[in-house]
Amino acid sequence: MAELLKGAAVAAKLKEDALRRASLLSQRGITPTLCIVRSDERDDTVAYERSAVRALGKLNLQVKTLTFLESVSREEYLDGIRSLNGDDSVHGVLVLFPLPRSVTREELSRTLKPQKDVDGITPGSLAGVFTGSGEGFPPCTAEACLRILEHYQIPLEGRRAVVLGRSLTVGRPAAMLLIARNATVTLCHTRTLDPAAMAREADIVVVATGQRDSLGKEGFRPGQAVVDVGFHQKEDGSFCGDADFEAAMAVCDWVTPVPGGVGAVTTALLALHTVEAAERAAD
Repeated sequence: MAELLKGAAVAAKLKEDALRRASLLSQRGITPTLCIVRSDERDDTVAYERSAVRALGKLNLQVKTLTFLESVSREEYLDGIRSLNGDDSVHGVLVLFPLPRSVTREELSRTLKPQKDVDGITPGSLAGVFTGSGEGFPPCTAEACLRILEHYQIPLEGRRAVVLGRSLTVGRPAAMLLIARNATVTLCHTRTLDPAAMAREADIVVVATGQRDSLGKEGFRPGQAVVDVGFHQKEDGSFCGDADFEAAMAVCDWVTPVPGGVGAVTTALLALHTVEAAERAAD
């Protein structure tokens, strides 16, 4: 039976760090401030915004919101982003997806300043992840995978890692962050031949395919740590990830639960990135 890599303990330490550093900034008259940009009224998007407002408020962070109608024009939307770029009272910007039809992700990512991009969507932030320059911030979910592994002292240096999924949101940046910790990484995607066989050879497996049960028992072996980024609601109302949780638990040494794994750490990193953005601006 695998050990659960629960996110709560990891998130608690990150929040403690964010609260301490936010308190130091408050002594200088600075309140770390995040602006959440939203352009739809989907229940899950609105719920995420509310939960972020509550979570960051408990850490002495201020959260503002900028909302647009889905029918907003391209220029009006991008002008709103530009105004946040120039607003010294706003240290971090989190853009919730989907975007309005008038705006492409590329247009957004090239408009938002990397210094305020606390969830790693801009070319500058991603370049920082790939080069180690420290510009911008890594995507919170990708970084959460690494933070969990480090918290539970899972060996990374020299170990074989497989990342399933090549998105710029999780897969590719997670692979780069693992390489920065001296892991040897294979990045699998939809055109990879027999990704389960590759996963089975790995010591660390990050599953970020966006598809429920995309990695089953044929991809697991004893000694592995499996980090599952997926989040899906099943027919009975319960939740599951991208990997077969029961199969992983029966074979592997460490497995993140869903829920209770990566997601909790992601929100804590959003707070920590916002505080760090305020520190950088102040210095």
